[in-house]
Amino acid sequence: VQLQASGGGLVQAGGSLRLSCAASGNILGIKTMGWYRQAPGEERVPVASITLEHSTNYADFVKGRFTISRDNAKRTVDLQMNSLKPDDTAVYYCAVTPRVAYSALAAPSSYDYWGQGTQVTVSS
Repeated sequence: VQLQASGGGLVQAGGSLRLSCAASGNILGIKTMGWYRQAPGEERVPVASITLEHSTNYADFVKGRFTISRDNAKRTVDLQMNSLKPDDTAVYYCAVTPRVAYSALAAPSSYDYWGQGTQVTVSS
């Protein structure tokens, strides 16, 4: 199973970016897809997640600004990021699990497969 993330880059504060992640390989029925981020010197933290039934969860620090979506047929998950702030600067990772449909944001250890990460830099 491989996850390929894309869409990161450099943007000014207040701008927008859209991250995408595609799953490939022998994996069916992905119960939960999620996005995490990790800033330098900090732990990896959950940003948003979405279940197979499109139930979503967001970290408080992105509510109202970020939107997670998925295409079950294509096995992709996107993260639309609006009103970006310098504090959003981090490496963003996508992650999936076929085992559990999480009803809340979950710890990184809850996911089985990870993408390589994509850098998001927001300048002030």
